[in-house]
Amino acid sequence: MYQSPITLEALLVLDAIDRRGSFAAAAEQLGKVPSALSYIVQKLEEQLAVTLFVRQGRRSILTPAGRHLLTEGRKVLGAVSKIAEQTQTLAHGFEPKIRIAYDSILDTGPLYQVLKQFLSEHADVEIDLREEVMSGGWEALIDDQVELLLGAPGPVPSQQGLRAIQLTSIKIVLVAAKNHELTQFNRPVTQADLKRFRSIIVHDSAKLAVPRSSNIIAQSKHFYVTRVSEKIKAIKAGLGIGFLAYDRVENALKKGDLVQIDVADAIDSSDLYIAWKTTNRGKGLQRLRSLFNEHYLQMHR
Repeated sequence: MYQSPITLEALLVLDAIDRRGSFAAAAEQLGKVPSALSYIVQKLEEQLAVTLFVRQGRRSILTPAGRHLLTEGRKVLGAVSKIAEQTQTLAHGFEPKIRIAYDSILDTGPLYQVLKQFLSEHADVEIDLREEVMSGGWEALIDDQVELLLGAPGPVPSQQGLRAIQLTSIKIVLVAAKNHELTQFNRPVTQADLKRFRSIIVHDSAKLAVPRSSNIIAQSKHFYVTRVSEKIKAIKAGLGIGFLAYDRVENALKKGDLVQIDVADAIDSSDLYIAWKTTNRGKGLQRLRSLFNEHYLQMHR
């Protein structure tokens, strides 16, 4: 079996010498005698057939070869440190990494507030966040691509082992650019009126499931985008109209960049869910669910 001459101890020694500037100072930091460090460096130089340090006055300076070795070696030291931290985290019942999907319709402001609180409590847990649309979020959860799904629209799939509870309810409004023809109507618009205008639609991000749609204006011309933020930009640019969560466009409405259109017999609200697999009982996931539920409950008091 091949045994590399580059050990973790040797990398730690190189790192200490580089940071402290001399063998003596590095030895003091590491709790060793200078001769022990000299032996480790000399042995490594012999086995690699390279010179790692040169003297400049009282300082020991890395050669280009030594600098390369230490630069790459620090990546190894960082990875080993991370493994140790994650192992300790897992031993206490917390997952080293939690993957989260959120639906594009969800305002990310509260989302990041909750994640900031969670990470202040559990700094060693890694978070992997991704944006999905409609069925894409449910598909990611069902296929074990994520452990937690936030802001997913109904209906909840009838998938065994899936748990979903209502996270929040959002107000749905139809909006248009401030100079759009619809803003001149002096009455609630009807579905027949809306057919005349182009509507902006966000693609369902599902890869395998049958794509779903919500608040589609039937028989109108469509302009497709990949996320809600792009839909808002397209509507502001006058490319079309569209239904959106009120909290996503509240500021634009207040500024006058967008105008809310009164629609007769329109669906004015939508329930959004938080969901996970019942087999996933990690303490990190449990804490995150609790924080999200508490945060959204306080928002609606």
